[in-house]
Amino acid sequence: MFYREAGQFKSTYQADMAVFPIKQDRIGLAIILGIAFIGIPLVGGDFFISSVMIPFLVFSLAAIGLNILTGYTGLISLGTAAFMGVGAYACYKLTTFFPDVNIIVLILVSGLFSAAIGVLFGLPSLRIKGFYLAVATLAAQFFLQWAFVRVPWLFNYNASGAIEVPQRTLFDISLTGASATPETRYFVCLVLVVVLTWFASNLVHGKIGRSWMAVRDMDIAAELMGIKLLNAKLLAFAVSSFYAGVAGAMMIFLWYGGGEANDVFTIRLSFNILFMVIIGGLGSLIGSFLGAAFIASLPTIMKFGLPALGVPLSGATAEHVTFMLVGALIILFLIVEPHGLARLWQIGKQKLRTWPFPY
Repeated sequence: MFYREAGQFKSTYQADMAVFPIKQDRIGLAIILGIAFIGIPLVGGDFFISSVMIPFLVFSLAAIGLNILTGYTGLISLGTAAFMGVGAYACYKLTTFFPDVNIIVLILVSGLFSAAIGVLFGLPSLRIKGFYLAVATLAAQFFLQWAFVRVPWLFNYNASGAIEVPQRTLFDISLTGASATPETRYFVCLVLVVVLTWFASNLVHGKIGRSWMAVRDMDIAAELMGIKLLNAKLLAFAVSSFYAGVAGAMMIFLWYGGGEANDVFTIRLSFNILFMVIIGGLGSLIGSFLGAAFIASLPTIMKFGLPALGVPLSGATAEHVTFMLVGALIILFLIVEPHGLARLWQIGKQKLRTWPFPY
């Protein structure tokens, strides 16, 4: 009775095909957004916002980008971190060339450069797929990471070789730089993630998303149905890389405040984002958030939460235990529930529909 469609009649096709056709879903989404925009800034401290919420938002956006490519289109990529790096370095160069343009605009525009690079490295997907495509994207990861270090123009010939985030304001409020507060950077990340998630949701539920899923299920049959594989695959790479590029720019400008390619955009980051998609659920936007929430918060819980509860755990031990837990969970989900946390969420909703007689 708390989660039923009874009495909720649809009179139009648009209402029946809505992303949230049940009123309870819309109410739940409003509550989540209310907590995100009002509750967390009021209750959460600077440490919680900087160490948990901002990383969660950044990784969620990157996981959405990879999920569009892998979960919805069926194309494996191991170069997500490299495309994030393209977005970060593009945003850095844009702030150099256009110092008066708003930083939020530059973060979004930097995703276009990442999309162009993604299309370039996505061309092999027209001839190869599966393991060989994964190897091709892995080559993109190593090549782009090498370029970030060996091309001084990208980091403005800084002796440290690092990106130095400049001070940028909006209505006299610092958005980036040392004077930007965690709450301000959190709000910028939250708005960007909400807007881009809404765009991705409309994209995957429309004609483009259906063509991607057809390519994922069987590309030969999709081509016989009239879907152009060239357009579908390259568009998936472009959109996925765009989201990754925006996430990379957010990571440097709104989270770290600077960084080097060798320390940030490594192959380890690519695998972490892939693990988020696997644990959260392939082909699910909410799964991207669930996987990112789990993996982004787990290191903080292990390093600070357990010692606060009286469990003695050093930083190095916490890191090793985190690796083991993530590896064990990946194996468990691949065996028990391949669709990840998103499937468990759907099962819980289905049981609420039949409550008090769940099957």
